[in-house]
Amino acid sequence: MGGFSILTNRKRAIVALVHSVVFLLVAVRQMVAANPAAGIWLPSTVSRGTWMLCGIFAVVSTILLWLFAISQGWMEKFYFGFCAISATSGLLRTAAGDQAFHAGLYIRVIMLLSAVLVGLAIVRIHSRAQLCNADTPSAAFDLNLKA
Repeated sequence: MGGFSILTNRKRAIVALVHSVVFLLVAVRQMVAANPAAGIWLPSTVSRGTWMLCGIFAVVSTILLWLFAISQGWMEKFYFGFCAISATSGLLRTAAGDQAFHAGLYIRVIMLLSAVLVGLAIVRIHSRAQLCNADTPSAAFDLNLKA
């Protein structure tokens, strides 16, 4: 498909969408639970889990920024851009703490919600393309052979 270099088929788009929905649910849970992030700059409150979470967010942010850089179509760029901003704001919030970057929690949820909406549109595009390809006589013939 012309506008996609990473999410090139319906299956990949669905996997990406499922990931976005799961991380959106995690972000909403963190927002509702009101469990403030302490940050890593206050040595008395830093736990090993906080450092691990910062490391995870750093790796995920880097991968998503790389995917954003290599994606070609504008929908794919938006999708990976929203995901990258979400992960980076999670990293900044975890590192700085809620006192310094409380808005990061809301930015994360808004960006993931935006990514889910764009992901749904991408899945819909691939689904329509798949239906159009199934309507051609050669595709119908191939489906009959497989049955």
